[in-house]
Amino acid sequence: MKSYHLHVLSLACILLFSSGCARRNFFAKTPVIDQAHYQQLKTASPADVDSVTVMAGQHYKRTGFHNFFWGKHYREVWTTPVTVSVFDMKTAKGGLSIEKLGGGMQTTSLTLIDDSGFTYALRSLDKDPAGILPKFWRNTFVADVLRDQTSAINPYAAFVLPTMAEAAGIPHSKPELVYVLPSDTTFGEYSDRFQDRVFMIEEKYNDERTLTPMLGNAVDIASSKKMLKKRFGDDDHFIDQREFARARLFDLFINDWDRHEGQWEWAVYDDGNNKHYRAIPKDRDNTFFKFDDGVITWLFSRKWAIRKFETFGPEYRDVYALMMNASFIDQRALTELTAEDYQQIATELQTSLTDEVIERAIRQFPPKVYEHLGEETISILKSRRDLLPQAAHAFYLHLAENPLVIGTDTEERFEVERLNDEETAVKVIRLSDDQQVYHRVFKRSETKQITLHGLAEDDEFEVSGDVNKGIRVVIVGGRGEDEIKDKSSVKGWRRKTIVYDTKRGNEIEFGPETVDKTTSNVKVHAFDREGH
Repeated sequence: MKSYHLHVLSLACILLFSSGCARRNFFAKTPVIDQAHYQQLKTASPADVDSVTVMAGQHYKRTGFHNFFWGKHYREVWTTPVTVSVFDMKTAKGGLSIEKLGGGMQTTSLTLIDDSGFTYALRSLDKDPAGILPKFWRNTFVADVLRDQTSAINPYAAFVLPTMAEAAGIPHSKPELVYVLPSDTTFGEYSDRFQDRVFMIEEKYNDERTLTPMLGNAVDIASSKKMLKKRFGDDDHFIDQREFARARLFDLFINDWDRHEGQWEWAVYDDGNNKHYRAIPKDRDNTFFKFDDGVITWLFSRKWAIRKFETFGPEYRDVYALMMNASFIDQRALTELTAEDYQQIATELQTSLTDEVIERAIRQFPPKVYEHLGEETISILKSRRDLLPQAAHAFYLHLAENPLVIGTDTEERFEVERLNDEETAVKVIRLSDDQQVYHRVFKRSETKQITLHGLAEDDEFEVSGDVNKGIRVVIVGGRGEDEIKDKSSVKGWRRKTIVYDTKRGNEIEFGPETVDKTTSNVKVHAFDREGH
C-alpha cells in the first residue's frame, strides 16, 4: 500500500501543475435526472414508486480537453440514463433488516439479513477513494483526482457476469440494481449515508446460513483468513486448487485485476476424512477496467508506475499486472498445478464460454448502456476467450518461478529428489497416517527456487539426487525439532540447498550442496499465513 500511495501522490503532483483549485462539491447532488420528479421523491414511499431513471455518475462528465489528459474511461456509461428499481427494505427478498455497517475506504455498504438468516450485501455503485489518502490530502484537489478516476470502472460490469460464471462452473452472486429514495428512513442511524443513492444488492456468502444448491453439498462457508488458518493449522484441510485456478483464469478473462485474499469466500466440503475449500469470488468492482486512454493515465499505467491498472482490451498485454494484487493468495492456493493442468482448464473455459453465452451475458447491460458498448464488449471478450490458453501459460509461468510448498502445524515429511538436470520432484507426506498429500515435478526451465516451509512440530526434510544442474531449494524448518538431511549434489561452484532454522533443537546433516543459514533468532521461522 505504501507503494500505491506514492504513485497516487505522484499522480496528484502532476495535477498540481496542470489544474486549478478543487471542486467544492465533487459528487452530483442527486443521481435522479428529472429534478421535478426528484422533488416528489423527497416525500414518496417505496410503495408509491416502482422505478426511477438515474445517472449513476453525472459528475464524471468532462470536456474533451480533460479526457485527452485524464482519459475518457467509462464516463459515457456513468452518464447514461438507466431505469432502476426502488429499494424497499420491508419487501425486498421477503423483508430485510440491518445486520451491520460494512464497506472499506471507498464503498458504502450494509450487510442485510432476511427472516431465514440469509445475508445480502447492499453496496454503493459509485465510490469515494479519497479515504485511502493521508488526512492532509482528503479535502484537496488530490482527492478529486482520485474520485475522477473512478470513471475507469464500468459501473454495470458486475451485472453481466453471472451468466458467464454459471457457464464456467464458478460460484457467483446475482447482483440487482436499486435506488434508495431520499425519504427512506428504514436505514435508521445510517439513513444519511444511503438515501438518494444507487446500489447493487447481492447475496453475501459468509457462513452456513448462506449455503445454496449452487454450492452442492457444502457444509459451511469460511473467509480467506479462516480458511488459511485451518489450512496451515491442521493436516486434513485442503484447497481445491483446480477450481481456484479456474476462477483465477476467469478473472484474467474479464480483466479483473483486484483479486486479493479479501475478495474471496470459501465453501467448505467434508468427505469424512478431509475438508476441502472451494473459492467463491466477490466484489467485482474492477471488471472491464479501462484506464490508459488519456495521456497522463497512460503514463501511470506503465510497468514502472501503477502496473496493476491494466486496461480491458482484446489482448492480454500484461498478465502479471492482472496477478499482482492476488499474489499473496495465489502463492498459497496454487502450488500444485502443472502447465498441462492450466492448459486443460483454459480449454474447458473456452468450451463453456461460447459465443451465445457471451452475447447473452452482455445483453444484461441496461439497454442504453448496451447501445454504447455492448457490441464492443462482446468482441473483446470473444478475443480474450480465444487467447485464454496463452494467457493461462503466462499465468502459470509467473507462479512457477518461485513456488512455495507449505506444510502445517502438524508433522510432515518433505522429500525432494533432483531427478535430472531439468526436473526436481517434491513430495509431502502426512506423518499422522503416512499419506502423500502433495506431489509435483518442477522444471529448471520454469523454476528458479522452491521454498519449503515446515511451519510447526517435528518435520523431516530430505534432499537427494546427483545432477549437473538443478533448482535452488530453500528449507525453512519452522518451529519444532526438525530433521534435515541434504544428500544431493549439483555440479558447479554455487550450492543449491539453503537451510534456515534455529541452531539448537534440530538434527541437521549438511552435505556438499548445503548453505548453512541456521541462527539463534527464532524469527527465522516467520511465515505470513493470513496476510498480515
